[in-house]
Amino acid sequence: MKRYQFNKIGSAFAVAAALLFSVSCSDEWNEHYDASTVDSGTLWSAIQSNSNLSNFTRVVKECGYDLLLNGSQTFSVFAPTNDVLSSAQADSLIAAFKAQKAAGVRTEDNTVVKQFLQNHMTLYKYPVSSLTNDSITMMNGKYEVLTGNSLGSAPLKTTNALYNNGVLFTLSSQLPYFPSVFEYLGHDKDLDSVYNFINSYSVYEFNAAKSVPGEIVDGQTVYLDSVSDLQNDIFELQGEINSEDSTYWMVAPTNSEWNRMVEEYVSYFNYHNQVPKRDSLMFASPRMSIIGGTVFSRTRNTDAALRDSAVSTVARSYLVRRANDLDPYYIYYKPFDEGGIFDGTESITCSNGNVLKTAKFNVSKYETFMQTIKIEAEQIQSIVETSNVNEPVTLYEVQPDNPFYNKISGNSFVEFEPKVATSNPAVTYKVPGQLSNVEYDIYAVIVPVLARDTLAFEEAAKKSRFTAELTICDQSGGNTTKRLQTTSRNFETNPEVVDTVLMSEKFVFPTCAYGLIDAQSTLKLGVNVATSQTATHTRRLRLDCILLVPHRENATEESAKHALK
Repeated sequence: MKRYQFNKIGSAFAVAAALLFSVSCSDEWNEHYDASTVDSGTLWSAIQSNSNLSNFTRVVKECGYDLLLNGSQTFSVFAPTNDVLSSAQADSLIAAFKAQKAAGVRTEDNTVVKQFLQNHMTLYKYPVSSLTNDSITMMNGKYEVLTGNSLGSAPLKTTNALYNNGVLFTLSSQLPYFPSVFEYLGHDKDLDSVYNFINSYSVYEFNAAKSVPGEIVDGQTVYLDSVSDLQNDIFELQGEINSEDSTYWMVAPTNSEWNRMVEEYVSYFNYHNQVPKRDSLMFASPRMSIIGGTVFSRTRNTDAALRDSAVSTVARSYLVRRANDLDPYYIYYKPFDEGGIFDGTESITCSNGNVLKTAKFNVSKYETFMQTIKIEAEQIQSIVETSNVNEPVTLYEVQPDNPFYNKISGNSFVEFEPKVATSNPAVTYKVPGQLSNVEYDIYAVIVPVLARDTLAFEEAAKKSRFTAELTICDQSGGNTTKRLQTTSRNFETNPEVVDTVLMSEKFVFPTCAYGLIDAQSTLKLGVNVATSQTATHTRRLRLDCILLVPHRENATEESAKHALK
């Protein structure tokens, strides 16, 4: 396992040996510190008058932080002395700050400000005593442990110099900067692709509470230091991988692996030409599908739990899956075994977790976005139309004492009864969220009459006989109807079992509806029983669900059965 520290001079990562450790907090220094020993003047006047802080002084002034340290806002400053911050290092920091500023980099994103200056400063006064053992928040949001003789891994050289607007410490070494999971993605050149995509959703929102106010001009507060908080929709969806308050693991593919998957996945998201923001969807969807399910909260995924399975932040809970009869997507079993999602990854320690860097992405599309589409028959809102059906349709619950209990999805199904005895009923359902250029095996799950009435002996032996038509969108947005069939245009069932009837194998949709509110395709099931067949066939259609299962040539029999559950 590698740990990385940010090099403030060359903006590169080097191997480091320190991790933040857990501590208990104490406020007892109040009883041991003599607050009457306050020197006159500000922190800035003290820093610039200290000849042993001349290199630090130059960096502070060049970055404009002299205004902050000369104002009324209160700070604690931990300044590295000249023997650990050389003149050449200060020059390098100043050059890097100017180059980024000239390139239009925001002050709060400037690496010199965020990873050096703000890493050595914190709001409020934190004098220390021999009893001090506190976790404090630096201005860049990083947590550090402050004791009577050190700040994190940096020894305190001098302590408790109190001034009008804060307290000044000097350090015997620079304080290492550890990037968050999100920051590390941006610093590792092998991970540019995943970082650039996530960062494209970043926006900054002004935070007045964290900003340092100055004078009021024309009724408006002029801020000496204007602080904005990073907001990103992907953080809300996948996990706050930029937050220092949580701990995450993230599986991150290298650029070559990212590009390989984008090239493969883009064909799955071919939206038809009339879909609003089609180009944006076709760009974002394959990339979101790569990172979906790659973030893991360590609160939920303890060491003991990870031996069995890794549950990503987007996975539904067991209770939700059980209540809605859902498959366990975004959950990965035996993640450290050969071929598991963590197998072959390089673990890099960050300030809020680990990046698991990999050149071989073991997160299967069949475990994430390429899911079985299940249309439950009882989802009446999914019905587009019915014909020759007695209204209202009847919903049946399978009772616990019935032999078919727990053999039917959700233990419920719908019976479509003909309006008149001589008619054949039909029902059309919306088909939501299909991917394009994916081979689907399409099934109808038909329920025997005994599932609702164990005494219905007269009808128990009658088969169901029906046809199926799928209406799909072509590239222009127009509709095309295709009759589904395997060996016959009619499908017949075994009346003694819950029969999963294959209506089409390897059916490919030319366009995609993934993520769209409105379904783009429909499936019509129509009973097709002639009068001469009513002695052996029923005109009632008892439907459990419709399944569209992504076809897998190398799927085992057991995994195929699981997909149909």
